[in-house]
Amino acid sequence: MMATAKSIGAAGLAIFLVLAGTAVAAAVPPQRIEVAASDLSARAVTLGVSKSVVIDLPRDIKDVLVADPKVANAVVRSSRRAYIIGVKVGQTNVFFFDAAGRQMAGFNIAVTRDLNGIRESIRQVIPDADIRVAGIGDGIVLSGTVATQAQAQQAYDIAARLLNVGSSTVVAQGDKIVNAIVVRGRDQVMLKVTVAEMDRTVLKQLGVNFNTSLGYGTSVLNFNNANPFPVNGALSTANTFNQFGVPLPLGGTPNSPAGLTGTLGSVTANIQAMEQAGIIRTLAEPNLTAISGESAHFLAGGMFPYPVLSCIGTTCQPSIQFQNFGVGLTFSPVVLSEGRISLHLLTEVSELNSQNSITLSGITVPGLSVRRADTTVELPSGGTLAIAGMLQDQTKQTISGLPGLMEVPVLGTLFKSRDYLNGQTELVVLVTPYIVHPVAQKDLSRPDDGFADSSDPAAVLLGRLNRIYGVGGAVVDPLDAYHGKYGFILN
Repeated sequence: MMATAKSIGAAGLAIFLVLAGTAVAAAVPPQRIEVAASDLSARAVTLGVSKSVVIDLPRDIKDVLVADPKVANAVVRSSRRAYIIGVKVGQTNVFFFDAAGRQMAGFNIAVTRDLNGIRESIRQVIPDADIRVAGIGDGIVLSGTVATQAQAQQAYDIAARLLNVGSSTVVAQGDKIVNAIVVRGRDQVMLKVTVAEMDRTVLKQLGVNFNTSLGYGTSVLNFNNANPFPVNGALSTANTFNQFGVPLPLGGTPNSPAGLTGTLGSVTANIQAMEQAGIIRTLAEPNLTAISGESAHFLAGGMFPYPVLSCIGTTCQPSIQFQNFGVGLTFSPVVLSEGRISLHLLTEVSELNSQNSITLSGITVPGLSVRRADTTVELPSGGTLAIAGMLQDQTKQTISGLPGLMEVPVLGTLFKSRDYLNGQTELVVLVTPYIVHPVAQKDLSRPDDGFADSSDPAAVLLGRLNRIYGVGGAVVDPLDAYHGKYGFILN
């Protein structure tokens, strides 16, 4: 009984202890988990490769944690001083703990390229600029302010050049540079352009058309000679001598082709002759204004349509596109320093030319005659660049005739035709850039200032199309008053 009682007592005790332990565990609150060190309380430190920073701590160092020793390493030389050394480009963090396990300091380490050489080079080349250089990974960010766009470009070029120093291979570094430099008070450049072209053309044509029919009995010989005039094209009947009433060598009436008719057949001749001289003057004077570093475009002319095929799969549909022609100008100015301008200029003069036209599916597409100049120069503000010497002298001459007979002296002229063309062109472009500043609207004038329609009596009786009023409130001295025509356009 005693043994049984002891066994029961032991079992009861065990059950009590288990129940008691469960009760105690339920009564004790759960332990709180705390973050001893994190990036939230860490300080940012930027290092160059093979560069170091010295850290002084308030208490003795017991433990050091370096997340990635391949990027940066921490060396403890005394109980309260540590050295952090950049190893390679990358990011890591370092934490320092005291004897009680508490965090004394934390650092987010960003190891970048050594940028001191780039900073010093930019400072020496552009001493008056405020440019900051910061590293992000294996790239850099340029920020700050400069006076001109040229200085911003200089800083960018220096950074791109020095990023290759120390590299085993030379690669393009433009994609590793973020240019966030701001230009203070960007200058505006106005370009005054004069495009002048003179075109002189001389055209001469002379030929004789024969239409001959000779017969004897049942035999008939037909001889036809028509002038092709391949250079300038065939003449219209209005340019033939007989249409002007001039007697031809073979006789005939003024209003019909000259000819002879007899029992053996008929001979009809038609002389075609023309001489033409023409001159063309092209003048355009556009004024354009653009911010330094930007582009501006001007076109005085038109657009002509031409057909194209738009295909989707195996289905093609005709469509129309347009091509510009006329006097065009595109320029990009960059203000280098006070009063000096680097100017990229593209100017073009084009006109429709039927001689270069083509015909597709019954549609005639005209060609273009183009004169173009593309250059980059450096000018002072107010200086003028003359693009001259663009001369063109073209001569075309064709003689067509009947073989053999056209070689006969004097009389051979009746069996041949001459087509002659001479064209001379000279183009001059004058370019003058100015550094300009905005003006008040009250200081500007328009071509229609002071314009007013004339009254009906003045238009009908005097032939006046407009009248001009004076400025209200203005006092004009009679002795200084101007009498005569004035305005923007005078006829």
